[in-house]
Amino acid sequence: MASRPKVLLIVTLDTKEVEGSFIRRELEAAGVDVVLLDPSIRRDMGKAEIGPEDIAAAAGTDMASVRALNHEGKCQAVMIEGTIKCAHRLHDEQGLAGIIAIGGSMGTALATAVMRGFPYGLPKVMISTMASGLTSPYVGTRDIIMMNAVCDISGLNTITREVYRNGALAVAGMAHGYRPQQAEGKPLVLISTLGTTETCTRRVRHALEDRGYEVMVFHTTGAGGQTLDQIVRERPVAAVLDLSLVEIIDLLNGGLCSAGPDRAKAAMEKGVPTIFAPGNADFIVGPPIEAARAQFPGKRYHIHNAALTAVRTEREELCALADHMAGLIGQARGPVSFFVPLHGFSSHDSPEGHLYDRSLPPVFADHVQQVMPQGTDVRLFDAHINDAAFADAVIERVLELTRTSAAA
Repeated sequence: MASRPKVLLIVTLDTKEVEGSFIRRELEAAGVDVVLLDPSIRRDMGKAEIGPEDIAAAAGTDMASVRALNHEGKCQAVMIEGTIKCAHRLHDEQGLAGIIAIGGSMGTALATAVMRGFPYGLPKVMISTMASGLTSPYVGTRDIIMMNAVCDISGLNTITREVYRNGALAVAGMAHGYRPQQAEGKPLVLISTLGTTETCTRRVRHALEDRGYEVMVFHTTGAGGQTLDQIVRERPVAAVLDLSLVEIIDLLNGGLCSAGPDRAKAAMEKGVPTIFAPGNADFIVGPPIEAARAQFPGKRYHIHNAALTAVRTEREELCALADHMAGLIGQARGPVSFFVPLHGFSSHDSPEGHLYDRSLPPVFADHVQQVMPQGTDVRLFDAHINDAAFADAVIERVLELTRTSAAA
């Protein structure tokens, strides 16, 4: 008989013993073995396979010293360090098929810090009072499932029993089906896009997949670009096709989809062959229309939906983007191409779109040519970004870059 999958359960038993015991029973009833890790600070309940003293020791200290810090943030930092080390040691020695945790803000911060250090694909479920609010600090760029605890984690009732049971059954079901993915040996290409440049992306993806590449596509709404960059840091990547720069436009102009100041630096620093194109640079992602008008007065607007407004970029914003990209590319350790389609940067920026302005792509192209570092492969195309001719040029350049990279 095959062994039962092993799931790590992270619960602070000094405050959540009843809830932790309930989840453990549900997991075991669902056919998984459980290793309970208890990062409690107040007291050791003595009911966990990995207890507070084990965690403190992994961090190079003991619980008396942790408590003597008398500061919840400093205490938690030590327990996070120790918990991460204990969890990885367990995984190395016994092999985990899933992680589940329950917690409020402190427990969620600790448990998700652990989860973020585990591979994509390993099931990760966080039942949290924070799950109905801002989750990005906890999820980051990882595949963590956050479930709303609904009630405070304070006893069992007719709602929380169902929530906790569902979380347990979810991670147990995933653990039973978990099969770690092995690298296929195919060259890996990462592409950034939005729906407004999907026509280009799809043609590129299909062509590269037909030629034996593995292709991962990322939706550039903030987390997507950050995830692309994280994968560049973690995996061998043959090429990056940053065909959507809206996250950088939003960084420079206060838009909603900024991915932060380090966006796109990973490939430059690592020397990964890269093609940039100003996909979606024709708009800033703004808030609902009335707020967008207040934040970006005097602009042209397209109401994408009730929550998002596309705000037309003009000469100033486009030239600032070119300047930013030139500075970024100036630090590149590998080959970089910058492709500019002269007939528009997205489906909005087309004759059928809502923000079309035929005069602006040439303005951007001229400034790109002026400011890009010497040696940058700048190419202008008498095409729209979603035209087949532009996508085919990207495909051909990828093949050139990856052949050169492989030969090196």
